[in-house]
Amino acid sequence: MTKKRPLLLVVGLALAVAAAAALIPLWWQSRHVGPPAGLVSANGRIESVQVDAAVKSPGRLVQVLVREGDLVEADQVVAQIDVAELKAQRAKYVADMAMQEASLLEAKATVEQRRAELNLKEANLQRAAQLVRTEAVSQRTLDEARSGRDAARAILAATEKNVDARQSSIQAAQALIDQTDAQIADATLRSPVRGRVLYRLANPGEVLGAGGKVLTIVDLSQVYMEIFVPAEQARQIPLGSQARIQFDTNDFAIPAKVSFVSPDAQFTPKQVETRSERDKLVFRVRLRIPQSLIDRHVEQVKTGVRGTGFVRLEPNPPEWPHDLQKRFPGDPIDAGN
Repeated sequence: MTKKRPLLLVVGLALAVAAAAALIPLWWQSRHVGPPAGLVSANGRIESVQVDAAVKSPGRLVQVLVREGDLVEADQVVAQIDVAELKAQRAKYVADMAMQEASLLEAKATVEQRRAELNLKEANLQRAAQLVRTEAVSQRTLDEARSGRDAARAILAATEKNVDARQSSIQAAQALIDQTDAQIADATLRSPVRGRVLYRLANPGEVLGAGGKVLTIVDLSQVYMEIFVPAEQARQIPLGSQARIQFDTNDFAIPAKVSFVSPDAQFTPKQVETRSERDKLVFRVRLRIPQSLIDRHVEQVKTGVRGTGFVRLEPNPPEWPHDLQKRFPGDPIDAGN
């Protein structure tokens, strides 16, 4: 009986090894099975456009109202630049404008005075012309009246030009005030987009030059995944084609659509000569997540998360596989996706 046990043990071990040898290829095949027919898949990560909140004019940063990771709305105030110097400059321009307005009133009064003098000179000239015809006065008197009239006319034209110059000065002063108001408004930094603060690049007290960056914000209106697919499959992908994004850490799928297919190959020479080299070309494809979905789950949106993108190649493909039909918990199924 003791001699049979080793034999049975050896036989059992041989059967276990044979079974494992038969199952390993099946397991390996299941782990490396490609996407179903009509679909192409590739790895990628969630990305978004990054925008900077930067100062337009040099100034000292006095306040930053948000922190890294904060969700900000479009046009929300996020930082403030010191405007004390700008306000003093504006007060000077307002005073200059008041002086120019006073000068304009004076110039207009002078015009009226010169116009009255011209009218008098015109009347004197007419009287002198009548008296000359009756020989009551000499021709010299008529010439002096005409000369006085011409001089008054020239003086009036000069004073009218002075009025135009004063009006131009007022417009220039107003332009300086408007420019200063624009600089004061630009000193209040607002978020250009709805997004999440990625980096805080400056602190209160720092003096920034023109274009100095204060914050970098992830734009949550443009969230997408970029994948790279072979040339043979890339040419079959139309813009607007339905897609799915599945994260490595989740079993649900996110609907998306193809918003961009690169016209140029990536990671290969621009000129290829052989068929084998052409088969190695890959093209960048962007899968954009619907904005309505982003808005519903804005608190869960994280860029940099890795996963797999699936794209339909046919206009009327079969239904999505079961694991790609699972949506975010509680999220409705959008028609056409």
